[in-house]
Amino acid sequence: MSRDFSNETDLTVDATPEQVWDAIATGPGIDSWFMGRSEVEPGRTVRTAFGDYTPEHRVTAWEPNARLAYASDPAEDGRFVAFEFLIEGRANGSTVIRTVTSGFLPGDDWEAEYDAMTFGNAMFHRTLVEYLHHFAGRTARPVTVFGPAVVEWEAAWHSLSVALRRRGDGVSLAGRGIPSAVGTVYFENRDTLGVRTPHALYRFLRGFGGRMIAAHHVFAGDDTESDWQHWLDGALT
Repeated sequence: MSRDFSNETDLTVDATPEQVWDAIATGPGIDSWFMGRSEVEPGRTVRTAFGDYTPEHRVTAWEPNARLAYASDPAEDGRFVAFEFLIEGRANGSTVIRTVTSGFLPGDDWEAEYDAMTFGNAMFHRTLVEYLHHFAGRTARPVTVFGPAVVEWEAAWHSLSVALRRRGDGVSLAGRGIPSAVGTVYFENRDTLGVRTPHALYRFLRGFGGRMIAAHHVFAGDDTESDWQHWLDGALT
C-alpha cells in the first residue's frame, strides 16, 4: 500500500512577516529551528544536511514576506515531500504562518513513516514558534548527535528524564561536559521532547531508524557535538 498525504497547521507568532521570512527562507534562519544545516539559493533551492540525510528541494514559490514553497523531485517509486509556508501579518503586530506539508509515501511501511513525520513536524513547528518568540533576529549553531539504538522507548525516555533532572516542566542540565543550565520543557509528544534555556533550544527525537537523536540549536555557549555525544550515550546506557 501507499499514501498521498497533506497536513496543515496554523501558527500565530509575536513577530513581523519580515522576521518570519528570515526564519524560513535563509540558511541561518532555518538552522535556528529546523534540523541540521541548511543552505538556501533564493528562488531556486533549499538544501539540508542532517546526518546521512541530505535532501535538495526545488523552490516552487518565492514571494518574500508572503509565501514560500519547495519540494523534492519524485523518486523512482514516486516518493516526494513538499513544504509550503503562507505568511499573513496582523494589525496587532503578530503574524499567522500556515504550514502545509504534503507528498506521497510508497510501500507497506508508509504508516510508520507518516507517524514519525507527523510527530517530528509538530516539534519543528513548535520550535519555530519558540525561536520567533524568544530568539528572533539571532542565529543558532546547530548541534546534531545520533545516540545508540533504542529498543524500549519508555525506558529510554525515563532515562532521559533522569539525566535532565526533570521535575514537571522544569529541567536542570548538567554534567558530562555540557554547560549547566536551567530550562523549561516547551513541547513534547510521543516521539519528541523540546527544552528551552536562556541560551539554547535543546531537542530530543525518536529517529525513524530506532536511534535517539539530539538536534539542538545553540545561541550562546561552546557545547559541541562531542560533548553531547558523551552526554547522550551516558544518559541511555
